[in-house]
Amino acid sequence: MSTPQQNESEKKERRERWVKRLAVAATIGMFIVLMMGSTVTSTGSGEGCGRSWPLCQGKFIPSYAVETAIEFSHRLVTAIEGLLIAATAIGAVLIRRGSREVRIYVAVMVGTLLLQSGLGAAAVMWPQSPQIMAAHFGISMTCFAAVFLLTRLLYEDPAREDPLVAESRAHPLPSWFHRGAWAMLVGSIVVAYVGAYMRHSGNEMACYEWPRCDTGFVPEMDSPAGIAFTHRFLALALMILVYLLTWAIWKMQPHYRSILVILAGASITITMQALAGGAVVLTRLDIWATLAHAALMAWFFVFVTDTCRQVLKTRHAPDHPQSVLVPHPSGSPGAD
Repeated sequence: MSTPQQNESEKKERRERWVKRLAVAATIGMFIVLMMGSTVTSTGSGEGCGRSWPLCQGKFIPSYAVETAIEFSHRLVTAIEGLLIAATAIGAVLIRRGSREVRIYVAVMVGTLLLQSGLGAAAVMWPQSPQIMAAHFGISMTCFAAVFLLTRLLYEDPAREDPLVAESRAHPLPSWFHRGAWAMLVGSIVVAYVGAYMRHSGNEMACYEWPRCDTGFVPEMDSPAGIAFTHRFLALALMILVYLLTWAIWKMQPHYRSILVILAGASITITMQALAGGAVVLTRLDIWATLAHAALMAWFFVFVTDTCRQVLKTRHAPDHPQSVLVPHPSGSPGAD
């Protein structure tokens, strides 16, 4: 016969399982919402429901047309995702009472979901500038990253000290690596925004060649080609920074393997994204290349934010550190 304590423990475990499942579903759902939003943009289906919102053409279920079906499906999936995020947020707060990190992720994912929904509604009812429309993609990307990080956090054991925290006490990360990680985050936001602005302003094909621009190696910067060139230049600079950080953390082995895995994922995705960007140009805006480019950007941003999360865990240096890791040519860690 089970005791009251055992019954309460079983209830708690069931709640944990259900909230974790909801979080996984919300993460998948947010990625689908992001991809469907990119499909709406790529197919020009933003006005598929006319100027009606939240209804479509003034109806709950509109008459069929390709553009209408794409826009209506996007709204329907977004509504379902809103319910998933609401349930995940409530459940996460209940099972992780007192966790400041959970409250931050919940606030970000709920806030960004509401903000992107509001911007989406405004874009339908009132024409918006390319600057505002570009921000819409960035907000969606932030929401996706927040849901993913919350899910990752929920699957961690709150009663067990993170090995990364213990490792950082003995071997603190150098301060320049912290700055590099945050520079990578800022850079990824800027690159994503410029790319989205280029798309919404109709300048995505200002350069018909790749990787160079057909108007010259450095075009006029106040021209549409200048916008495309700026996006490519910033993306290249960000790629180099990601590679350097990955190389640096690899040189610190056997320490910080978890950060190495995440940065390796970032290096792979940014490389694939650059190739997808080239495919977008060379295929003259093929929809699958465009969607792949957006998907890879979303996952790259997840890797970047996860890197910053891991680095944040190491920010409190111990009172008496044993050594500060610096990359050595031999690949072995050394001490300052």
